[in-house]
Amino acid sequence: MALNGFCSHVLCFVRYFFDVEVNALEKKKIIVAGMGHGGLAAAALLAQAGMDVQVFEQKGEGTLGYDWTDIFDPKALGVAGIPMPPKGQYSYKENMTFYSPSMRVGLRQHVPAGQREIKMERRDIYELLLRHAAACGAHLHYEHKALAPILSGSRVVGIATDKGDFYADLVIDACGMDSPVRGNLPKFIPIEKTVAREDYITIYRAFFDRASAEPVQDPFQVILFADHICGISWIATEENHTDLLIGRFEDFDMAEVERFADFLRRDHPQLGRTIQRGGQFVRIPVRQPLSLMVWDGYAAIGDSAFMTVPLIGSGIANSLRAARYLADTVLADTAGRFDCQTLWSYERRYFHELGRGLAPLAAAKKLLLKMDSADIDYFFESGILNEDNITMTADFHSLFDLIHLSLPDLKKKGKGLCRNPAAAGKILSAVPKISAAMAISAALPATWNERTVSCWIKRYEACFR
Repeated sequence: MALNGFCSHVLCFVRYFFDVEVNALEKKKIIVAGMGHGGLAAAALLAQAGMDVQVFEQKGEGTLGYDWTDIFDPKALGVAGIPMPPKGQYSYKENMTFYSPSMRVGLRQHVPAGQREIKMERRDIYELLLRHAAACGAHLHYEHKALAPILSGSRVVGIATDKGDFYADLVIDACGMDSPVRGNLPKFIPIEKTVAREDYITIYRAFFDRASAEPVQDPFQVILFADHICGISWIATEENHTDLLIGRFEDFDMAEVERFADFLRRDHPQLGRTIQRGGQFVRIPVRQPLSLMVWDGYAAIGDSAFMTVPLIGSGIANSLRAARYLADTVLADTAGRFDCQTLWSYERRYFHELGRGLAPLAAAKKLLLKMDSADIDYFFESGILNEDNITMTADFHSLFDLIHLSLPDLKKKGKGLCRNPAAAGKILSAVPKISAAMAISAALPATWNERTVSCWIKRYEACFR
């Protein structure tokens, strides 16, 4: 009886201890600055677990999302605990055909059935995420523009907004590429504050009328370095419109959009002249993931942490997966410290799952910027690039998703490069950086140690200079 009584007391103590731990975590306050995809998904997961989650967005309710569609891997929704949208809100994306600058050679994309992506209205994606976050208990605040982080000593303890200051135990930065939260962190915090010009692409996108009803052989055409300009363009021919995208590593205006559209109309008579939807310029990061995503009281996600695929700028699926990694890390910190040491496992998991594959792609993007249209034409026309190399999707994570090499194919590519020493030289000059990015991103320190992490950051960032 005495033993039973002792065990009963022990069990009561254990229950009390863990209840205190859980209750302490539930009382913690989380601020999500910005309504980025990853921030909203993280807000939902943490609010669902009972935490006090406040989300602040500078735009007004009902205004989020561009006036066009977007493409992403639907499996990422399940990772983040978000239900699939109603069937009427999405369709499966058709395969793209990639064209050389001269448009003489087109390589059709072949996406395996298990990697098929869905196409949704951007605003419907946001509505899905917003509705889910609110249902999970997150509090959504519109027309609150984040201005800067608030610090106490070296710790981030809140955000300053145009509506006042707000405090929390953890600030999740989902304000995007030009985040005022990340950008205004003090100099002693070794998180990159700005973005180099070569690390983001300017996009113009609009839905024009369809001027010709004639059948189109390749409805979704992606053109590399069209008109001898470093960048990517596409014309997607739909039943009632043509979807035009122009992306460049330089700024341009509507006069250039009109000139370039006229250039494309020579070979694409279906591209009309009346803009039906869209017609916006946006900037998208296309670079390696942020070298340091966490600090005491702070974690970056989505475009704030540069989670897009560097070659194409797609980042929705990566951000949704990162939301799961971040939420798991926060909930595992039952003491609610939310400091570098406990948040480090979020960054480590992201790099293990995604970042170590994306970093070499960022180094490969640097190689692409050295190329000219003659190089790209040669790669297409010589067979160095073929349809086996065009399996990439908006969700591909590494060079191995892009390049599938057999021994005969490797020999063919080698012979092709030997016939063009200038292009071969450009590729060979990039190999050390790509290899270093692959090795160093995989060697992220297992645990937080400021000196060790600082050394790793220097080695990692050197791969992209």
